Amino acid sequence: MKFPMFVDIENKKILVVGGGNVGLRRIGVLISFKADITLVSDRLDGAAPEGVRLIHRAFEDGDIENNYFFVIAATDNRAVNHRIYELCAQKDIPVSVCDCPEESTFFFPAVCKNDRLSVGIVSDGSHHELVSKTAEKIRSVIN
Repeated sequence: MKFPMFVDIENKKILVVGGGNVGLRRIGVLISFKADITLVSDRLDGAAPEGVRLIHRAFEDGDIENNYFFVIAATDNRAVNHRIYELCAQKDIPVSVCDCPEESTFFFPAVCKNDRLSVGIVSDGSHHELVSKTAEKIRSVIN
């Protein structure tokens, strides 16, 4: 089980690799915390959100070289996600690997927030439906 740690990410540089539904959903959450987001993706499942720096191409090893606070590996390619994990491990950069909890040094939580509260929910990586249902209940209470 992961320890819940809440950190200020305002203006922190965060790399998201993968412009599919998962990557874009995570970007939406990060934007609400005013992070400085770079998205590397050769395809997008929608428009890149306003304020996100888009690098419209496939991931390259050098993309990790920009002093990121943390990285989200959210491609639909297991080999690419694994490579991102390896590079982050070499540089001691926290990474959330969307398709492999064992390679994640942190889990990206389901976030429930309002003006005064921020609640994050994670499981052991295998109970996505339970996390989603719990987040819905919490959102109904705090909103």
